[in-house]
Amino acid sequence: MVDDLRAAASQEYWARFEAMMGSDGLLTYRYLGRRTVALHDVDHDSMRIRRDMRNAVGGLTAAPLAIATAESGGFTDIESIPAPVTAALHILDDGRDVREVLIRRTFVHMGKTMGFTQSEVMDAANPSRLIAIAHGTGVKLADAPAGFRPVEPGPDIEDDPALPPLHAVFGGKRRAEGVWELPPLNPRNASTSASLHIGPIHVVLETAAMELAAREAGTRALQMEDWNVSFVARGTHGPFVAEGAGTAAGLGRVAVRLALRDEGRQGRVIASAVAIFRPAP
Repeated sequence: MVDDLRAAASQEYWARFEAMMGSDGLLTYRYLGRRTVALHDVDHDSMRIRRDMRNAVGGLTAAPLAIATAESGGFTDIESIPAPVTAALHILDDGRDVREVLIRRTFVHMGKTMGFTQSEVMDAANPSRLIAIAHGTGVKLADAPAGFRPVEPGPDIEDDPALPPLHAVFGGKRRAEGVWELPPLNPRNASTSASLHIGPIHVVLETAAMELAAREAGTRALQMEDWNVSFVARGTHGPFVAEGAGTAAGLGRVAVRLALRDEGRQGRVIASAVAIFRPAP
């Protein structure tokens, strides 16, 4: 059963939140190893990089960096139930030798219910090295009660050749060429508002995008350059199906447009994305 914290009584809210973020709950942050000042009582936001976060040529993929920045307009789980509206990522450095990234966030504007943020992703071993810039918008769905306590981050998962691809970890399956599926909503993929979390959304959309781009270009030697996702509606049922099309563009680029649909809601679009790839040496 998927929990919606907006229905939780104040006295049980944080116990339910902690359970949702624990070993039997949301997979996204604990599996990718994202640490944040807000949630984990650490000095800075960071994420270690593993080979399952890299593409065919060893460059960084977009989904892990988008999850690390997690643009929600500046609203955090400490004081609210946030939801993303848009997320954009521009990868400037493919980071083939980067082992950990640091995230520095800037609050552009925070209104009563909507906020705008930007983030810089840097190499932890050389913080002057800029890897990517992210920006996005988010909304506050509800206020959280007082009483937050830092949650325990997930265990470090060692980099290993035997690591499964991220789409497999999130239950993603390939139906047909260019069509990928996520399982129905469950505690491992649901957000605090009982809808499909951004983690599996980014992962399955990028998986479909990389396949479509490789088909269009005739090679997997591609590097994601720009990644833009709009979160159109709540994914509440599932299964969720990602599909799209790739188009060759100028300067050797390949553009891919995608949509993620909730089949349990008559195929309603819940997210759309545009990906731009460049040739990778």
